[in-house]
Amino acid sequence: MNTPDPMASLADPEMLNQALARLFAPWVRDLDLRVIEARAGEVTLVLPVTSRHVHEGGVLCGQTMMAAADTAMVLAVMTKLGGFKPMTTVQLQTSFLRQVAGTSGTAHVVARVLRMGKSLVFGEIQILNADDELAAHATTTYALL
Repeated sequence: MNTPDPMASLADPEMLNQALARLFAPWVRDLDLRVIEARAGEVTLVLPVTSRHVHEGGVLCGQTMMAAADTAMVLAVMTKLGGFKPMTTVQLQTSFLRQVAGTSGTAHVVARVLRMGKSLVFGEIQILNADDELAAHATTTYALL
């Protein structure tokens, strides 16, 4: 007999997409991030690569990738908490490994909760380019308020 996973409802992509439209600042909503996969402690988002986020060198700018990474981790934490609760980024360290071409269409942002304590959450985020290569890797710490 299959027992329903109680965390499944907390990781509903539609619920998380609604949270994207409601919880974040307007300029973050302008990134047009979309949740395509979610499970307890992990989310995958699509980040459209548009001309607004491509710098003069023809590649996706780091500021956009860091904002997408930070946003994805908030959603991953939500899947563990059962919804949104106040939190703040304590640390976000990002290494840029290869470019995301400005003509690539989309990038994928995968955020995973590594450890969740009573007051701190540790996570990692990977940003993959159109060829599914690791373009950026971030580690993060959040304080639950």
